[in-house]
Amino acid sequence: MSHHNQDGIRQRMRRRCFLARRQAGRLADRLLSGETVQYRQVFAILLPILVDQACIILLSLLNTAMISSSGMAAVSAVSTVDSLNLFLLNVFIAIATGGTVIVAQYKGAGNRDMTEQSAAQSISAVVLVSLAVCFLIVLFHMPLIGLLFGSAEPAVLHNARIYLIGSCITYPFIGAVEAVCGALRGVADTKPSLWLSLITNSSYVVFNLVFITLLGWGVWGMSISLFLSRFAGMLCSLVYLVKVNKTLHVRLRDLIRFHLSMIKKILFIGLPFAVEQMFFNGGKLLTQTFVVHLGTLAMGANAIVNSIVPLFQIGANACNLAVVTVVGQCIGRRNIKDARKFIRVFIGLGSVSYIFTILLLMPFLPWIVRLFSPPAEILQTVYFTIIMTVAASPFFWSTSFVTPSALRAAGDSRFTSIVSMSTMWLLRVVLGYVLAIVLPFGIVGVWAAMIIEWVVRSVIFLLRARGTKWYKNVLVEN
Repeated sequence: MSHHNQDGIRQRMRRRCFLARRQAGRLADRLLSGETVQYRQVFAILLPILVDQACIILLSLLNTAMISSSGMAAVSAVSTVDSLNLFLLNVFIAIATGGTVIVAQYKGAGNRDMTEQSAAQSISAVVLVSLAVCFLIVLFHMPLIGLLFGSAEPAVLHNARIYLIGSCITYPFIGAVEAVCGALRGVADTKPSLWLSLITNSSYVVFNLVFITLLGWGVWGMSISLFLSRFAGMLCSLVYLVKVNKTLHVRLRDLIRFHLSMIKKILFIGLPFAVEQMFFNGGKLLTQTFVVHLGTLAMGANAIVNSIVPLFQIGANACNLAVVTVVGQCIGRRNIKDARKFIRVFIGLGSVSYIFTILLLMPFLPWIVRLFSPPAEILQTVYFTIIMTVAASPFFWSTSFVTPSALRAAGDSRFTSIVSMSTMWLLRVVLGYVLAIVLPFGIVGVWAAMIIEWVVRSVIFLLRARGTKWYKNVLVEN
Protein backbone atom coordinates (compact mmCIF):
# COMPACT_ATOMS: atom_id res chain seq x y z
CA MET A 1 0.00 0.00 0.00
CA SER A 2 1.38 3.42 -0.97
CA HIS A 3 2.20 6.14 1.55
CA HIS A 4 -0.46 8.29 -0.06
CA ASN A 5 -3.18 5.67 0.64
CA GLN A 6 -1.92 5.14 4.20
CA ASP A 7 -2.07 8.89 4.88
CA GLY A 8 -5.60 8.96 3.49
CA ILE A 9 -6.69 6.14 5.78
CA ARG A 10 -5.15 7.87 8.83
CA GLN A 11 -6.88 11.14 7.97
CA ARG A 12 -10.25 9.38 7.62
CA MET A 13 -9.75 7.61 10.96
CA ARG A 14 -8.80 10.88 12.69
CA ARG A 15 -11.84 12.51 11.10
CA ARG A 16 -14.13 9.73 12.34
CA CYS A 17 -12.64 9.91 15.84
CA PHE A 18 -13.12 13.67 15.88
CA LEU A 19 -16.76 13.38 14.79
CA ALA A 20 -17.39 10.60 17.34
CA ARG A 21 -15.90 12.74 20.14
CA ARG A 22 -17.94 15.75 19.07
CA GLN A 23 -21.12 13.69 18.93
CA ALA A 24 -20.40 12.19 22.35
CA GLY A 25 -19.73 15.68 23.71
CA ARG A 26 -23.05 16.95 22.35
CA LEU A 27 -24.88 13.97 23.85
CA ALA A 28 -23.18 14.48 27.23
CA ASP A 29 -23.94 18.19 27.09
CA ARG A 30 -27.62 17.52 26.41
CA LEU A 31 -28.01 14.82 29.05
CA LEU A 32 -25.61 15.93 31.79
CA SER A 33 -25.40 19.73 31.56
CA GLY A 34 -27.67 22.37 33.08
CA GLU A 35 -27.94 26.13 32.76
CA THR A 36 -25.21 26.82 35.34
CA VAL A 37 -23.29 23.51 35.59
CA GLN A 38 -21.74 21.83 32.54
CA TYR A 39 -21.05 18.13 32.12
CA ARG A 40 -17.28 18.70 32.30
CA GLN A 41 -17.75 20.21 35.79
CA VAL A 42 -19.92 17.25 36.78
CA PHE A 43 -17.23 14.79 35.73
CA ALA A 44 -14.52 16.91 37.41
CA ILE A 45 -16.44 16.55 40.67
CA LEU A 46 -17.51 12.94 40.19
CA LEU A 47 -14.38 11.18 38.90
CA PRO A 48 -12.07 11.87 41.88
CA ILE A 49 -14.86 10.81 44.25
CA LEU A 50 -15.31 7.65 42.16
CA VAL A 51 -11.61 6.78 42.44
CA ASP A 52 -11.74 7.61 46.16
CA GLN A 53 -14.68 5.27 46.76
CA ALA A 54 -13.06 2.51 44.72
CA CYS A 55 -9.88 2.74 46.78
CA ILE A 56 -11.72 2.84 50.11
CA ILE A 57 -13.84 -0.21 49.34
CA LEU A 58 -11.08 -2.24 47.69
CA LEU A 59 -8.69 -1.54 50.55
CA SER A 60 -11.38 -2.45 53.08
CA LEU A 61 -11.87 -5.72 51.22
CA LEU A 62 -8.15 -6.45 51.38
CA ASN A 63 -7.99 -5.64 55.09
CA THR A 64 -10.89 -7.96 55.88
CA ALA A 65 -9.26 -10.68 53.79
CA MET A 66 -5.99 -10.22 55.71
CA ILE A 67 -7.62 -10.45 59.13
CA SER A 68 -9.39 -13.64 57.99
CA SER A 69 -6.00 -15.36 58.32
CA SER A 70 -6.45 -14.98 62.10
CA GLY A 71 -9.65 -17.09 62.07
CA MET A 72 -13.43 -16.65 62.04
CA ALA A 73 -13.40 -15.33 65.63
CA ALA A 74 -11.22 -12.40 64.57
CA VAL A 75 -13.30 -11.78 61.43
CA SER A 76 -16.53 -11.84 63.43
CA ALA A 77 -15.17 -9.46 66.09
CA VAL A 78 -13.74 -6.98 63.57
CA SER A 79 -16.90 -7.07 61.44
CA THR A 80 -19.27 -6.38 64.33
CA VAL A 81 -17.08 -3.67 65.88
CA ASP A 82 -16.76 -2.12 62.43
CA SER A 83 -20.55 -1.92 62.35
CA LEU A 84 -20.30 0.26 65.48
CA ASN A 85 -17.41 2.19 63.91
CA LEU A 86 -19.50 2.78 60.79
CA PHE A 87 -22.41 3.87 62.97
CA LEU A 88 -20.26 6.53 64.67
CA LEU A 89 -18.25 7.47 61.58
CA ASN A 90 -21.51 8.25 59.82
CA VAL A 91 -22.41 10.64 62.64
CA PHE A 92 -19.16 12.53 61.99
CA ILE A 93 -19.78 12.42 58.24
CA ALA A 94 -23.33 13.69 58.80
CA ILE A 95 -22.08 16.81 60.57
CA ALA A 96 -19.38 17.22 57.92
CA THR A 97 -22.13 16.91 55.28
CA GLY A 98 -23.93 19.81 56.95
CA GLY A 99 -20.73 21.77 56.37
CA THR A 100 -20.52 20.54 52.76
CA VAL A 101 -24.06 21.77 52.05
CA ILE A 102 -23.46 25.22 53.58
CA VAL A 103 -20.05 25.56 51.87
CA ALA A 104 -21.56 24.52 48.53
CA GLN A 105 -24.46 26.97 48.83
CA TYR A 106 -22.19 29.89 49.80
CA LYS A 107 -19.89 28.92 46.93
CA GLY A 108 -22.87 28.94 44.57
CA ALA A 109 -23.95 32.33 45.95
CA GLY A 110 -20.42 33.72 45.35
CA ASN A 111 -19.74 34.66 49.00
CA ARG A 112 -16.08 33.76 49.50
CA ASP A 113 -15.70 34.96 53.12
CA MET A 114 -18.67 32.93 54.34
CA THR A 115 -17.52 29.94 52.30
CA GLU A 116 -14.21 29.89 54.19
CA GLN A 117 -15.82 30.55 57.55
CA SER A 118 -18.31 27.71 57.11
CA ALA A 119 -15.47 25.35 56.14
CA ALA A 120 -13.50 26.16 59.30
CA GLN A 121 -16.54 25.85 61.57
CA SER A 122 -17.48 22.52 60.04
CA ILE A 123 -14.03 21.05 60.81
CA SER A 124 -14.09 22.35 64.39
CA ALA A 125 -17.56 20.96 65.04
CA VAL A 126 -16.72 17.48 63.73
CA VAL A 127 -13.48 17.21 65.73
CA LEU A 128 -15.18 18.27 68.97
CA VAL A 129 -17.99 15.77 68.51
CA SER A 130 -15.54 12.97 67.69
CA LEU A 131 -13.47 13.74 70.81
CA ALA A 132 -16.59 13.53 72.98
CA VAL A 133 -17.64 10.22 71.39
CA CYS A 134 -14.12 8.80 71.85
CA PHE A 135 -14.20 9.60 75.58
CA LEU A 136 -17.63 8.01 76.04
CA ILE A 137 -16.72 4.82 74.17
CA VAL A 138 -13.55 4.29 76.22
CA LEU A 139 -15.53 4.90 79.42
CA PHE A 140 -18.37 2.51 78.57
CA HIS A 141 -16.68 -0.04 76.31
CA MET A 142 -17.56 -3.07 78.46
CA PRO A 143 -21.35 -2.48 78.46
CA LEU A 144 -21.13 -1.89 74.69
CA ILE A 145 -19.32 -5.19 74.15
CA GLY A 146 -21.90 -6.94 76.30
CA LEU A 147 -24.69 -5.39 74.22
CA LEU A 148 -23.13 -6.31 70.87
CA PHE A 149 -21.56 -9.69 71.74
CA GLY A 150 -23.47 -10.97 74.78
CA SER A 151 -23.76 -14.58 73.61
CA ALA A 152 -20.61 -14.72 71.49
CA GLU A 153 -17.66 -17.04 72.10
CA PRO A 154 -14.87 -15.87 74.50
CA ALA A 155 -12.36 -15.56 71.63
CA VAL A 156 -14.73 -13.20 69.80
CA LEU A 157 -15.23 -11.10 72.96
CA HIS A 158 -11.47 -10.81 73.56
CA ASN A 159 -10.77 -9.65 70.01
CA ALA A 160 -13.73 -7.27 70.09
CA ARG A 161 -12.49 -5.47 73.21
CA ILE A 162 -9.02 -4.89 71.72
CA TYR A 163 -10.37 -3.63 68.40
CA LEU A 164 -13.11 -1.45 69.92
CA ILE A 165 -10.71 0.52 72.13
CA GLY A 166 -8.11 0.73 69.37
CA SER A 167 -10.72 2.05 66.93
CA CYS A 168 -12.33 4.68 69.14
CA ILE A 169 -8.99 6.34 69.94
CA THR A 170 -8.74 7.17 66.22
CA TYR A 171 -12.15 8.89 65.95
CA PRO A 172 -10.81 12.47 66.23
CA PHE A 173 -8.25 11.70 63.50
CA ILE A 174 -10.74 10.31 61.00
CA GLY A 175 -13.25 13.01 61.99
CA ALA A 176 -10.76 15.70 60.96
CA VAL A 177 -10.05 13.95 57.65
CA GLU A 178 -13.77 13.62 56.81
CA ALA A 179 -14.47 17.24 57.75
CA VAL A 180 -11.64 18.57 55.57
CA CYS A 181 -12.70 16.36 52.65
CA GLY A 182 -16.32 17.47 53.11
CA ALA A 183 -15.35 21.15 53.00
CA LEU A 184 -13.27 20.58 49.87
CA ARG A 185 -16.15 18.75 48.18
CA GLY A 186 -18.36 21.74 48.99
CA VAL A 187 -16.22 23.95 46.73
CA ALA A 188 -15.95 21.15 44.13
CA ASP A 189 -12.24 20.70 44.93
CA THR A 190 -12.44 16.90 44.91
CA LYS A 191 -8.93 15.90 43.77
CA PRO A 192 -7.23 16.80 47.10
CA SER A 193 -9.90 14.90 49.04
CA LEU A 194 -9.09 11.92 46.82
CA TRP A 195 -5.39 12.10 47.68
CA LEU A 196 -6.08 12.53 51.40
CA SER A 197 -8.32 9.48 51.36
CA LEU A 198 -5.72 7.52 49.41
CA ILE A 199 -3.01 8.41 51.93
CA THR A 200 -5.19 7.30 54.84
CA ASN A 201 -6.44 4.06 53.32
CA SER A 202 -3.33 2.91 51.46
CA SER A 203 -1.16 3.44 54.54
CA TYR A 204 -3.70 1.33 56.46
CA VAL A 205 -3.15 -1.54 54.03
CA VAL A 206 0.63 -1.20 54.20
CA PHE A 207 0.62 -1.22 58.00
CA ASN A 208 -1.74 -4.22 58.02
CA LEU A 209 0.63 -6.10 55.71
CA VAL A 210 3.40 -5.48 58.23
CA PHE A 211 1.53 -6.04 61.50
CA ILE A 212 -0.94 -8.77 60.45
CA THR A 213 0.57 -10.67 57.51
CA LEU A 214 4.28 -10.43 58.37
CA LEU A 215 4.27 -10.18 62.18
CA GLY A 216 1.04 -12.11 62.82
CA TRP A 217 -0.29 -9.71 65.45
CA GLY A 218 -3.93 -10.25 64.43
CA VAL A 219 -6.45 -7.78 65.89
CA TRP A 220 -3.70 -5.98 67.83
CA GLY A 221 -1.90 -5.35 64.56
CA MET A 222 -5.06 -4.07 62.88
CA SER A 223 -5.67 -1.63 65.77
CA ILE A 224 -2.11 -0.27 65.54
CA SER A 225 -2.43 0.08 61.77
CA LEU A 226 -5.68 2.00 62.15
CA PHE A 227 -4.12 4.43 64.63
CA LEU A 228 -1.04 5.14 62.52
CA SER A 229 -2.87 5.51 59.20
CA ARG A 230 -5.61 7.81 60.53
CA PHE A 231 -3.09 9.97 62.41
CA ALA A 232 -1.12 10.35 59.18
CA GLY A 233 -4.33 11.23 57.33
CA MET A 234 -5.22 13.91 59.87
CA LEU A 235 -1.77 15.52 59.68
CA CYS A 236 -1.81 15.56 55.88
CA SER A 237 -5.36 16.99 55.82
CA LEU A 238 -4.58 19.90 58.12
CA VAL A 239 -1.25 20.67 56.45
CA TYR A 240 -2.89 20.68 53.03
CA LEU A 241 -5.78 22.87 54.14
CA VAL A 242 -3.64 25.46 55.94
CA LYS A 243 -0.44 25.50 53.88
CA VAL A 244 -1.24 24.30 50.36
CA ASN A 245 -4.89 24.83 49.42
CA LYS A 246 -5.65 27.99 47.42
CA THR A 247 -9.44 27.65 47.22
CA LEU A 248 -10.17 27.80 50.95
CA HIS A 249 -7.90 30.15 52.90
CA VAL A 250 -8.32 28.58 56.35
CA ARG A 251 -5.86 29.33 59.14
CA LEU A 252 -5.26 27.26 62.27
CA ARG A 253 -6.69 30.00 64.48
CA ASP A 254 -9.91 29.89 62.42
CA LEU A 255 -10.43 26.34 63.63
CA ILE A 256 -10.60 27.37 67.31
CA ARG A 257 -12.86 30.40 66.83
CA PHE A 258 -16.54 29.60 67.14
CA HIS A 259 -19.24 31.49 65.24
CA LEU A 260 -22.56 30.37 66.68
CA SER A 261 -24.68 31.60 63.78
CA MET A 262 -22.60 29.58 61.31
CA ILE A 263 -22.57 26.52 63.56
CA LYS A 264 -26.37 26.72 63.76
CA LYS A 265 -26.63 26.62 59.97
CA ILE A 266 -24.28 23.65 59.78
CA LEU A 267 -26.15 21.82 62.53
CA PHE A 268 -29.51 22.59 60.92
CA ILE A 269 -28.43 20.21 58.16
CA GLY A 270 -25.96 18.08 60.09
CA LEU A 271 -27.87 17.27 63.28
CA PRO A 272 -31.01 15.79 61.70
CA PHE A 273 -28.75 13.81 59.39
CA ALA A 274 -26.61 12.75 62.39
CA VAL A 275 -29.71 11.65 64.31
CA GLU A 276 -30.88 9.84 61.19
CA GLN A 277 -27.52 8.08 60.92
CA MET A 278 -27.62 7.15 64.61
CA PHE A 279 -31.05 5.57 64.25
CA PHE A 280 -30.30 4.17 60.81
CA ASN A 281 -27.00 2.57 61.75
CA GLY A 282 -28.34 1.76 65.21
CA GLY A 283 -30.91 -0.36 63.42
CA LYS A 284 -28.12 -1.99 61.44
CA LEU A 285 -26.30 -2.68 64.72
CA LEU A 286 -29.43 -4.25 66.12
CA THR A 287 -29.65 -6.54 63.10
CA GLN A 288 -26.04 -7.54 63.87
CA THR A 289 -27.26 -8.82 67.25
CA PHE A 290 -29.72 -11.03 65.35
CA VAL A 291 -26.76 -12.47 63.47
CA VAL A 292 -24.83 -13.03 66.73
CA HIS A 293 -27.67 -15.31 67.90
CA LEU A 294 -27.24 -17.34 64.72
CA GLY A 295 -23.68 -18.33 65.67
CA THR A 296 -20.07 -17.63 64.67
CA LEU A 297 -20.43 -19.13 61.19
CA ALA A 298 -23.41 -16.89 60.44
CA MET A 299 -21.44 -13.90 61.73
CA GLY A 300 -18.57 -14.85 59.43
CA ALA A 301 -20.90 -15.22 56.43
CA ASN A 302 -22.48 -11.84 57.18
CA ALA A 303 -19.01 -10.26 57.46
CA ILE A 304 -18.03 -11.63 54.03
CA VAL A 305 -21.23 -10.36 52.40
CA ASN A 306 -20.76 -6.97 54.10
CA SER A 307 -17.30 -6.75 52.57
CA ILE A 308 -18.20 -7.84 49.03
CA VAL A 309 -21.52 -6.06 48.37
CA PRO A 310 -19.95 -2.55 48.65
CA LEU A 311 -17.72 -3.44 45.68
CA PHE A 312 -20.81 -3.20 43.49
CA GLN A 313 -21.78 0.15 45.08
CA ILE A 314 -18.61 2.04 44.19
CA GLY A 315 -20.08 4.11 41.36
CA ALA A 316 -23.44 4.63 43.07
CA ASN A 317 -21.73 5.79 46.27
CA ALA A 318 -19.70 8.30 44.28
CA CYS A 319 -22.93 9.70 42.79
CA ASN A 320 -24.41 9.84 46.29
CA LEU A 321 -21.55 12.10 47.43
CA ALA A 322 -21.23 14.19 44.28
CA VAL A 323 -24.93 15.07 44.13
CA VAL A 324 -24.61 17.05 47.39
CA THR A 325 -22.06 19.42 45.85
CA VAL A 326 -23.86 19.89 42.52
CA VAL A 327 -27.40 20.28 43.87
CA GLY A 328 -26.14 22.41 46.77
CA GLN A 329 -24.51 24.86 44.37
CA CYS A 330 -27.65 24.92 42.18
CA ILE A 331 -29.77 25.76 45.22
CA GLY A 332 -27.25 28.43 46.26
CA ARG A 333 -27.92 30.07 42.87
CA ARG A 334 -31.69 29.43 43.36
CA ASN A 335 -31.80 27.50 40.09
CA ILE A 336 -34.46 24.89 40.87
CA LYS A 337 -34.65 23.69 37.27
CA ASP A 338 -30.98 22.67 37.33
CA ALA A 339 -31.37 21.08 40.77
CA ARG A 340 -34.25 18.91 39.51
CA LYS A 341 -32.31 17.89 36.41
CA PHE A 342 -29.21 16.88 38.35
CA ILE A 343 -31.25 14.78 40.77
CA ARG A 344 -32.39 12.76 37.74
CA VAL A 345 -28.87 12.75 36.27
CA PHE A 346 -27.21 11.32 39.38
CA ILE A 347 -29.94 8.75 39.99
CA GLY A 348 -29.45 7.57 36.39
CA LEU A 349 -25.66 7.54 36.66
CA GLY A 350 -25.86 5.58 39.91
CA SER A 351 -28.09 2.91 38.37
CA VAL A 352 -25.98 2.64 35.20
CA SER A 353 -22.80 2.33 37.27
CA TYR A 354 -24.39 -0.51 39.22
CA ILE A 355 -25.16 -2.41 36.03
CA PHE A 356 -21.60 -1.85 34.82
CA THR A 357 -20.02 -3.17 38.04
CA ILE A 358 -22.32 -6.20 38.01
CA LEU A 359 -21.20 -7.11 34.48
CA LEU A 360 -17.58 -6.47 35.44
CA LEU A 361 -17.40 -8.25 38.80
CA MET A 362 -19.85 -11.15 38.71
CA PRO A 363 -17.51 -13.42 36.66
CA PHE A 364 -14.88 -12.99 39.40
CA LEU A 365 -17.23 -13.52 42.36
CA PRO A 366 -15.96 -17.04 43.24
CA TRP A 367 -12.38 -15.77 43.30
CA ILE A 368 -13.36 -12.75 45.45
CA VAL A 369 -15.17 -14.99 47.95
CA ARG A 370 -12.14 -17.29 48.19
CA LEU A 371 -10.05 -14.34 49.43
CA PHE A 372 -11.79 -14.77 52.79
CA SER A 373 -11.07 -18.52 53.10
CA PRO A 374 -14.70 -19.23 54.12
CA PRO A 375 -15.76 -22.61 55.56
CA ALA A 376 -17.64 -24.75 53.05
CA GLU A 377 -20.78 -24.68 55.22
CA ILE A 378 -21.45 -20.99 54.57
CA LEU A 379 -20.59 -20.77 50.86
CA GLN A 380 -24.14 -21.29 49.59
CA THR A 381 -25.53 -18.64 51.96
CA VAL A 382 -22.82 -16.15 50.98
CA TYR A 383 -23.40 -16.58 47.24
CA PHE A 384 -27.19 -16.44 47.45
CA THR A 385 -27.22 -13.33 49.67
CA ILE A 386 -24.77 -11.46 47.43
CA ILE A 387 -26.62 -12.32 44.21
CA MET A 388 -30.01 -11.42 45.71
CA THR A 389 -28.78 -8.03 46.93
CA VAL A 390 -26.86 -7.14 43.79
CA ALA A 391 -29.79 -8.07 41.53
CA ALA A 392 -32.10 -5.58 43.32
CA SER A 393 -29.59 -2.74 43.59
CA PRO A 394 -29.74 -1.17 40.06
CA PHE A 395 -33.48 -0.65 40.48
CA PHE A 396 -33.74 0.64 44.04
CA TRP A 397 -30.38 1.70 45.55
CA SER A 398 -29.90 5.05 43.78
CA THR A 399 -33.51 6.12 44.18
CA SER A 400 -33.31 5.13 47.84
CA PHE A 401 -30.05 6.94 48.69
CA VAL A 402 -29.09 9.47 45.99
CA THR A 403 -32.53 11.11 46.11
CA PRO A 404 -32.50 11.94 49.86
CA SER A 405 -28.90 13.19 49.57
CA ALA A 406 -30.05 15.64 46.90
CA LEU A 407 -33.03 16.72 49.00
CA ARG A 408 -30.73 17.22 51.98
CA ALA A 409 -28.41 19.39 49.86
CA ALA A 410 -31.39 21.70 49.33
CA GLY A 411 -32.00 21.93 53.10
CA ASP A 412 -34.78 19.33 53.30
CA SER A 413 -33.02 17.47 56.12
CA ARG A 414 -35.90 17.01 58.57
CA PHE A 415 -38.17 15.15 56.15
CA THR A 416 -35.40 12.87 54.85
CA SER A 417 -34.32 12.01 58.41
CA ILE A 418 -37.84 11.15 59.59
CA VAL A 419 -38.47 8.91 56.59
CA SER A 420 -35.09 7.17 56.86
CA MET A 421 -35.48 6.47 60.57
CA SER A 422 -39.05 5.24 60.17
CA THR A 423 -38.33 2.83 57.32
CA MET A 424 -35.20 1.54 59.06
CA TRP A 425 -36.94 0.58 62.27
CA LEU A 426 -40.27 -0.50 60.88
CA LEU A 427 -38.90 -2.54 57.99
CA ARG A 428 -35.21 -3.38 58.28
CA VAL A 429 -35.25 -4.03 62.05
CA VAL A 430 -38.71 -5.44 62.74
CA LEU A 431 -39.08 -7.28 59.44
CA GLY A 432 -35.44 -8.38 59.63
CA TYR A 433 -36.06 -9.95 63.04
CA VAL A 434 -39.16 -11.75 61.77
CA LEU A 435 -37.41 -13.10 58.68
CA ALA A 436 -34.09 -13.96 60.36
CA ILE A 437 -35.16 -15.25 63.78
CA VAL A 438 -38.89 -16.03 63.79
CA LEU A 439 -38.79 -17.51 60.29
CA PRO A 440 -35.87 -19.77 59.31
CA PHE A 441 -34.15 -17.49 56.77
CA GLY A 442 -31.07 -16.49 58.82
CA ILE A 443 -28.87 -13.76 57.33
CA VAL A 444 -30.73 -14.05 54.02
CA GLY A 445 -33.77 -12.71 55.87
CA VAL A 446 -31.77 -9.76 57.24
CA TRP A 447 -30.66 -8.74 53.74
CA ALA A 448 -34.11 -9.36 52.22
CA ALA A 449 -35.64 -6.96 54.77
CA MET A 450 -33.07 -4.35 53.74
CA ILE A 451 -34.06 -4.66 50.06
CA ILE A 452 -37.74 -4.23 50.95
CA GLU A 453 -36.80 -1.07 52.85
CA TRP A 454 -35.03 0.29 49.75
CA VAL A 455 -38.23 -0.12 47.75
CA VAL A 456 -40.35 1.81 50.25
CA ARG A 457 -37.73 4.57 50.63
CA SER A 458 -37.53 4.94 46.86
CA VAL A 459 -41.26 5.52 46.48
CA ILE A 460 -41.42 8.11 49.28
CA PHE A 461 -38.35 10.11 48.23
CA LEU A 462 -39.23 10.17 44.54
CA LEU A 463 -42.69 11.53 45.38
CA ARG A 464 -41.06 14.20 47.56
CA ALA A 465 -38.65 15.19 44.79
CA ARG A 466 -41.55 15.69 42.38
CA GLY A 467 -43.07 18.30 44.71
CA THR A 468 -41.97 21.80 45.77
CA LYS A 469 -41.52 21.65 49.56
CA TRP A 470 -37.99 20.23 49.44
CA TYR A 471 -36.34 23.47 48.22
CA LYS A 472 -38.27 25.97 50.39
CA ASN A 473 -35.65 26.19 53.19
CA VAL A 474 -33.37 29.16 52.44
CA LEU A 475 -30.06 28.57 54.25
CA VAL A 476 -27.85 31.24 52.66
CA GLU A 477 -28.53 34.66 51.20
CA ASN A 478 -27.36 35.63 47.70
